[in-house]
Amino acid sequence: MRLWSIHPRYLDPKGLVALWREALLAQKVLRGETRGYRHHPQLARFRESDDPGGAIAAYLAAVYTNACERSYRFDRSKIGMIVFSGTLPVTDGQIDYEWRHLMQKFRRRCPAYVRTLRGITLPEPHPLFRVVPGPVEPWERAH
Repeated sequence: MRLWSIHPRYLDPKGLVALWREALLAQKVLRGETRGYRHHPQLARFRESDDPGGAIAAYLAAVYTNACERSYRFDRSKIGMIVFSGTLPVTDGQIDYEWRHLMQKFRRRCPAYVRTLRGITLPEPHPLFRVVPGPVEPWERAH
C-alpha cells in the first residue's frame, strides 16, 4: 500500500488508478471493515489525526478531483463522509524520499513519462498535507 504524500497530478495513469484502489482499501481498514492491512505503517498518520475516517475521505476526495480533471470516471459514492477540513503534517524529507522513489518507478515502468516531469525538483504535496521540516517519516518502511 502506498498512499503518496505528493500531489496525485504527478502520477501516471497506472499510478493514479493504483492510488485510488489503495486509498479505498485504507478507508476500509480505518473503518474496521477489513481484517488485512490493519497495522500498515502508512495508516499511522491518518490514525494520529483527530478524525481518521474524515482524513482518509479528504485524501480520497483530492484523488477523485484530480482523476476527474484527467477524465477518469472514479465512483465518488465510494468516498466516506468528508467532514475533515484540516491538514496533516508531512516532512520535507518524506516528500523528497517519495519523489525519488516515484522517479525510480517511472524509469523502470515508463521512461517517457519521466521526461514530462523534468525540471520538477520540489513537488507539491497532496492537498491533505502541509509540509514541515524533517527527515523521512518514521512510518516509512524503506529508510
